[in-house]
Amino acid sequence: MMVKNMSGFDRMIRILIALIVVYLYYINYITGTAAIVLLVLSAIFAITSFINFCPLYKLFGINTYNKVDKK
Repeated sequence: MMVKNMSGFDRMIRILIALIVVYLYYINYITGTAAIVLLVLSAIFAITSFINFCPLYKLFGINTYNKVDKK
């Protein structure tokens, strides 16, 4: 079972990074292999943000989710 392990701040930063990468790709600032790698990472950031769960956090025992975010 996936237990939430990401704070609202974590989620906000990940979504912001994903949006910036998509924008940079859209304006052709990043291209080629680097663009593909960054877009895949951005998609992973967005997905983990929407489900409040990061597998790497689980692997390393990190939990930024706190009681304030539960409301």
